[in-house]
Amino acid sequence: MEERPTSVWSSTRFWRKSAGWVTGVSALLLIWLSVDTVAQISMGTDEDMQAKKPMRIFPSTVINHKVTYEYDAKRGHEVPVIGEKEAFFGRSDYSPEEADALLRHGKLTVQAKNCMSCHTLLGNGGYFAPDLTKAWLDPAWSESGPYMAMTGTATREEAMAKFMMHPSTYPTHARRMPELGITEDEAKAIVAFLKHMASIDTNGFPRNFAKMNGGVNAK
Repeated sequence: MEERPTSVWSSTRFWRKSAGWVTGVSALLLIWLSVDTVAQISMGTDEDMQAKKPMRIFPSTVINHKVTYEYDAKRGHEVPVIGEKEAFFGRSDYSPEEADALLRHGKLTVQAKNCMSCHTLLGNGGYFAPDLTKAWLDPAWSESGPYMAMTGTATREEAMAKFMMHPSTYPTHARRMPELGITEDEAKAIVAFLKHMASIDTNGFPRNFAKMNGGVNAK
């Protein structure tokens, strides 16, 4: 009996081979994306920063520098810009070890105080209170903003720290922050953590931060 030609689309052998190729290519693509992602999310070193090598996550010693937020026409959104040395709580010479310890203390304090139940950090957390991803860059904490005068302080970091220690004394938002018993050392560490987080290149996240009322470069 003469066999009829079988369509390739109904061939079991064809689909088995196709599945094998698709699985293999997908696995290679996943490996490549994983390697690339690790490189993107790895923190740079102080030496790399001094050499002005491009990076998304700057080392902890970025707290020794001025951090600003500027529009990049090529990318279509704002990006962090690391500038010259700038005093942070009276110093601009934190060693990598000191800065690492300060940031670690700040991160652990944020976790211990459960800040993310109300605030959002890097896309995670609650929406009851303001997003803190770029809080360090908010001009409300600058010399031209209201909070430095309200807290009777001379610098951005001091104003932020004093507010965190006594939030009920300095109402800065319609939704009041509760008294969490944050100590001076904890407040200083949290501010360091916030400054470092503001230096991370988040591809313009949170979106429209620069266009928000009171935000950076607001019109």
